[in-house]
Amino acid sequence: MAEQPPQDAENGKGGGKKKLIVIIGIVLLILLLGAGAAVYFLFLKQAPAPVENEVNEQVEMVQPALEDNEIGPMVNIEEFIVNIIGEGEPHYVKASITLEMNDEAAVEEANKRMPQIRDTILLLIGNKTFEELQDLQGKKQLKAELKSKINSFLKTGKVKNIYLTDFVVQ
Repeated sequence: MAEQPPQDAENGKGGGKKKLIVIIGIVLLILLLGAGAAVYFLFLKQAPAPVENEVNEQVEMVQPALEDNEIGPMVNIEEFIVNIIGEGEPHYVKASITLEMNDEAAVEEANKRMPQIRDTILLLIGNKTFEELQDLQGKKQLKAELKSKINSFLKTGKVKNIYLTDFVVQ
């Protein structure tokens, strides 16, 4: 009987080692999670850098004139369908556009030059790809190009803004 060590003494020492290993494991797990979170937030999750190019400058010019409470006269351009550049299947744009002009004289001139305006719109949209017209940036770029091109041949007034009142890309 004297040769058997008490079982309580062994369980106490063995249980203490197991608890120590579990505690060390938990502490290491917490440290690894914290380090992983730190790496993610500090290095991997960075705000996307703004793209600096001519397109952004043109897009800023197209922004609606919210500061100017006065809304100019409008010219509606009827619905039209245009083939656009695409690989494989043919793609189309169905659109209606409204031009906001700076004064009534510009409206009269725009109505007189409507064939020229529609031609410009058809040519510019027809030279866009399906991918370009799918996202917001592409549409804003198109509006900026249209505004610039139409204003280049108007003499008595200018286009203040362009609104895409119907725009379907298929």
